[in-house]
Amino acid sequence: MLDRLFLLFVFTLVFSGCTSESPEIRVICQRDDIGNYIIKWETFPSIEGTMKLYVSDNPDHFHKSNPAVTTDISEGRVTYVTNDNITRKYFILSFNNKYIKEVSSRSVSMEGIQNFRDLGGYQTKERKTTRWGRLYRSGDLSNLSEWDRLRIKNLGIKTIIDLRSDSESKNAPIDYNQANIINIPIQTGDLSLIVEKIREGRLRKGDGMIFMQDLYLQFVENQSEQFNKALHVLLDEENYPLLFNCTLGKDRTGFLAAMLLLALEVPESTVMQDYLASNDFIDLKRYEYLVKDLDTEAQETIALLLIANESYLDIALNKIRKEHETYQKYLSSELELTDKKKAHLKEIMLY
Repeated sequence: MLDRLFLLFVFTLVFSGCTSESPEIRVICQRDDIGNYIIKWETFPSIEGTMKLYVSDNPDHFHKSNPAVTTDISEGRVTYVTNDNITRKYFILSFNNKYIKEVSSRSVSMEGIQNFRDLGGYQTKERKTTRWGRLYRSGDLSNLSEWDRLRIKNLGIKTIIDLRSDSESKNAPIDYNQANIINIPIQTGDLSLIVEKIREGRLRKGDGMIFMQDLYLQFVENQSEQFNKALHVLLDEENYPLLFNCTLGKDRTGFLAAMLLLALEVPESTVMQDYLASNDFIDLKRYEYLVKDLDTEAQETIALLLIANESYLDIALNKIRKEHETYQKYLSSELELTDKKKAHLKEIMLY
């Protein structure tokens, strides 16, 4: 009898200890084809009660007196209907007035810009989260529609870091004059010459893979000074909201985003996830003219230049680990991000 009472006491103690912990809540936000926001959530373990949804055009200011939607937690999803395709929406989900999650859609709808997305919502190893609406990444900004200009203006972007080469910036200047544009050129080779080699059969599929991997090694070996400059622009809070870009928003932009997220101590798996997400936001149909009349191998070789491949970033990260042991040592020694500077960056970017 005493043994059973003891076991019951232990079970009660353990069970009550588990239930006193905050549940894990996963939330995602996407936009449908007509611009409505679809928000989904899961809780682990399952919790009962009410979810209240609050909406704002500004991620730093929410009015919590009047929720836009109130629903049962068990519903697991809600659609926020809007006719506004210019102003970006941010959401706070309140579960039983106790557990709070902030979210928005990662992609930003644009007509003339590839791969435009928000770096908010990533959780760090310290269980902090990157702020929404503060830092964006994208591809080329030389072909903006009037709607694109309005959307960028509504995002409040103050600073644009252009990572394209001088010749790229000259041939296709950024088509937006309401932000401070900082050109930090990073050379990647002339795409037209590379495509010409592919067309002539002088650069095959295996060569294309090696070319791209070598490009990422060059980021580590020869471009530290330029990435150093870019990261130090991010240390000035007056520069935010900020956008950095290159041609497709996947290589130079992808490496800079990776270094930033690592500096904020976002897990490597999440860093890779953000890098590979370019494949979801680059419309390869826009580049069909490059592969017209080419054989299958040539088409596949050109595709290697246009996609984010895990091996590209991985070879650069492996080199960093091999030569510097840790990412933090590399950031400190090569990109001059001291512990003090990283702490300041976290103050700006995390909540």
